[in-house]
Amino acid sequence: MAGLAPSLDDFAALAEAAFAALPDDFRRMAGDVVFRVEDFPEEALLDELGLEDPFELTGLYSGQDLAHRSVLNPTPELAMVFLYRRPILDEWAERGDVTLGDLISHVMVHEIGHHFGLSDADIEAIEAAD
Repeated sequence: MAGLAPSLDDFAALAEAAFAALPDDFRRMAGDVVFRVEDFPEEALLDELGLEDPFELTGLYSGQDLAHRSVLNPTPELAMVFLYRRPILDEWAERGDVTLGDLISHVMVHEIGHHFGLSDADIEAIEAAD
């Protein structure tokens, strides 16, 4: 019998382990980010982003990034990183060259990069330099 895909709870445990494995300084800088695991992004979000295929979005940062927070707005919106289970599982199965935990960590770090105020181009440049 083939193995079952990880449930949302299993996936959340993998995400927690991936976050715990990140360097202490990185985790401290991430601060109060909340992580949520969902099967897919909501249809309204896909529409807003101009995406037709829900498998195109593996993660999303929502909130005001650290670079744009201000003492004039002491209660910024909650910083959240969404990890979308089904698109990540699909990419993992297609790639076959990374562990699921490594892929979850990659998506998580990318989205935390947005929390730090980095653009996709900034994050891609950092990744290319590794």
